[in-house]
Amino acid sequence: MIPRYTPSMPKRRDPRPPVAIGHVSIAVRDVAAAARWFAALGLREIAAGEDFAVLELRGGTHLVVERAARRIKPGKEAPFDLMYDDIDEAHKRCRRLGFKASRMRATAIHRSFTVAGPEGYRVTIISSHAGKRPV
Repeated sequence: MIPRYTPSMPKRRDPRPPVAIGHVSIAVRDVAAAARWFAALGLREIAAGEDFAVLELRGGTHLVVERAARRIKPGKEAPFDLMYDDIDEAHKRCRRLGFKASRMRATAIHRSFTVAGPEGYRVTIISSHAGKRPV
């Protein structure tokens, strides 16, 4: 069992977890096209160069798009998923953008769908599991 609080831990007023993921990355051949694709889904563009782009997600996590040395095998699963509060709106947005989106699936925790992403990556888009907790 993981302790929630011990006397040696400082008390916190902020209800959010004290840690976040700073960076995730994806390797592609066409960095600019992939950055545009992720920006269309709502990620905030932060920086770009010839061999990289940085986009921001909620919570300050950065997606680093890097140049791949080799071509990506079509259908390869992206190394992360994207979580939206309004999964139905995310599905509609993908369709409006002309992205090939799968049917919605449901599990005990999430509703999700996949979309054909940059260079053939398969990107999973899931519903939020944070509930009303601040993240």
